[in-house]
Amino acid sequence: MTIKIRYCGYSYHKQPFYSHYRSGYPFYLFRLQTEGFCDAIVKGKKLEIEKGDLLLIKPGDHYELLIEETQKVSKEPMVMSGDYHLVCEGSWVDEWWNRSSKPTISRIDLDEKLISLWRHLMIEERRPAAEEHNELSSYLMKALCLSLERAVNETAPSFNRPYAVTRMMRYIEEHATTAFKVDDVARHVGLSVSRSVHLFKSSVGKTMIQYALDIRLSVAVERMKYTSMTLEQIAEDCGFGAYPYFHRVFHKKYGIAPGAYRRQE
Repeated sequence: MTIKIRYCGYSYHKQPFYSHYRSGYPFYLFRLQTEGFCDAIVKGKKLEIEKGDLLLIKPGDHYELLIEETQKVSKEPMVMSGDYHLVCEGSWVDEWWNRSSKPTISRIDLDEKLISLWRHLMIEERRPAAEEHNELSSYLMKALCLSLERAVNETAPSFNRPYAVTRMMRYIEEHATTAFKVDDVARHVGLSVSRSVHLFKSSVGKTMIQYALDIRLSVAVERMKYTSMTLEQIAEDCGFGAYPYFHRVFHKKYGIAPGAYRRQE
């Protein structure tokens, strides 16, 4: 299935800006507001776009974008609106779009991994025209679409857990092999420690530490299978610290010592 990237870039506006496609936007448009704010009119409905808002436009949608001046404390008028945007088309994008509901506007996390993926795609698209059939760009484009889809689904009202819990899970998954604290997780989502602990346990069915231990054990098993690292090195590298603690947690989970588990693989 085909993917055609028409444009991928970043815009930062310090002057008023207006664009319109009243007869219908010709391609798919993904626009993520990263700074400031603006207004958009999509299919006749006015939307106030703020930092973290993702706008998804499909071919044929009426679309207008308006960026106006704001008044600062210094009384100097200034426009401040920044966004990443992607314009694309193709049969793969058609299939991806139609397989699930795509809300026009969603509030998502400005996740650095997602932003880095967008930047990587921008760089690939700046390569010479002779490389227009860039296979890497296609894979980056697919990865970006899937990442945006996950972000939208996780923030949807119908999602089966509070978004704060999803953010906590993602934070733990990213930091599981380091010595993070529950306080760090609570601070990440802007909640008190007691509220975070209760909300996580009631939604996930296990504590944050238990969730982190499951991830650490999974990583440890992979390294036992596919590397020549010593068990002591694996224990330290996976966030367990001392080997005796790793041994105790591993045996409780799998009913066998790490060394015996490794020898039977």
